[in-house]
Amino acid sequence: MPLTTVRLGDADGELAAALAALRAELDVTAAFPAEVEAEARTAAADATLPDADLLDVPFFTIDPAGSLDLDQAMHLERTDDGYRVRYAIADVPAFVRPGGAIDAEARSRGQTLYLPDGRIPLHPLVISEEAASLLPGQVRGAYVWTFELDREGRQTAISLGRARIRSTERLDYETVQSSIDAGTAPESLALLKEIGLVLIQRERDRGGASLGRPEQEVRDVGGRYELIRRHPLPAEDWNAQISVLTGMAAARIMIEGRVGILRTMPPPSEESISWFRRRAAALGTPWPATVEYGEYLRTLDPDDPRQLAIMHAAASLFRGAGYTVFEGDVPENSVQSAVGAPYAHTTAPLRRLVDRFVLVVCDALANGRSIPAWARTALPELPPIMAASDAVAGRADHAAVSAVEAAVLSSRVGEEFDATVIAASNGTAQIQLVDPAVTASCDGDLEAGAVITARLVTADIATGTVRFTAKKS
Repeated sequence: MPLTTVRLGDADGELAAALAALRAELDVTAAFPAEVEAEARTAAADATLPDADLLDVPFFTIDPAGSLDLDQAMHLERTDDGYRVRYAIADVPAFVRPGGAIDAEARSRGQTLYLPDGRIPLHPLVISEEAASLLPGQVRGAYVWTFELDREGRQTAISLGRARIRSTERLDYETVQSSIDAGTAPESLALLKEIGLVLIQRERDRGGASLGRPEQEVRDVGGRYELIRRHPLPAEDWNAQISVLTGMAAARIMIEGRVGILRTMPPPSEESISWFRRRAAALGTPWPATVEYGEYLRTLDPDDPRQLAIMHAAASLFRGAGYTVFEGDVPENSVQSAVGAPYAHTTAPLRRLVDRFVLVVCDALANGRSIPAWARTALPELPPIMAASDAVAGRADHAAVSAVEAAVLSSRVGEEFDATVIAASNGTAQIQLVDPAVTASCDGDLEAGAVITARLVTADIATGTVRFTAKKS
């Protein structure tokens, strides 16, 4: 439920100006060069569909409400031995000519950016929201992963191939959660919970972890911004487990083929683990030595201020993610430590550049074909492109949320707010307000996990600066 709203153009247009300035600073635009749009229209009109036909399989999509760039569709069914998962990924390579205008522009962007005043898409909308998107009722080409799982979620068979599919329904997380909770979901959808929970147990077994802390979001609803703090729904975790399953399969195929690009993250250092254990103990919920950190994080309650502070401190264990290219020898550090296994990005090609190449590489390896030269030679170029894109995305998200937070609070300087201290050091803290959904800096000698009253001293929209001072008791 939205906690606070602010209309675009409030505060004498400062918010609109700040967001426009952010786009200029980042040098990003939703518009595409004319030659890119022209190539996209031609590609959309001329794209050929795969010969294989899975049109009789009732796939469905699950995405945030209102999404049109639909990368994934799934179909779930029970088998005598466990489960069959079909996961269809948008056939973006069919629309992007290697070395063409779309390809070059996508490399310059790296990924879709999400800003309060609109998205900066990776591909022109005629592709990302129309011709390649797995929209309901439309025949689309897709890379279809098929997983045979036993009752414990172990993979007994994997296949990958291009096929024609047709999604039958576009669902959002809230609808999925409510229908599963109410017991009204059809079996293919109801199985999302059953399979998701089985895969979560597999994640526990391999020492993987999901942080799962509350998320801060800015939504534009008809020109009115909603600043929201929300807890991820269980259905989002179940859905994410299908994506993780696919990413691990892609990594396995590339490792066996001895060529590819992995999404890697080193395990936490002994120093960071030791520090985190001390923080958890000081905040009243020690991390038992016999419990994997992923399992421990799942026990934390974000509604408890002190445990919320532990969740924020846990971010220190999730650092150093990047992309690792290999050909020949498999890299020594091939694991994504939060997943607890080798992993690759492959399920979001409409929104992330690297996924398009992983799909093509995996399809070739899985089916005994040579990897296209354009894909193989591009692999070493992808890590710096994605690193630069990730940096821009991080800056954009932080600056946009900060500007909206400042706009929400700009007329309330001098007021006092209830807040939780989520981190503190050397006389400065990060606090999370109860209402509105703002996270900001606060001056004062504070302790993480404390519940305080803070007075707002600065809310500058142009710089996105919000600062509080702790009320003295």
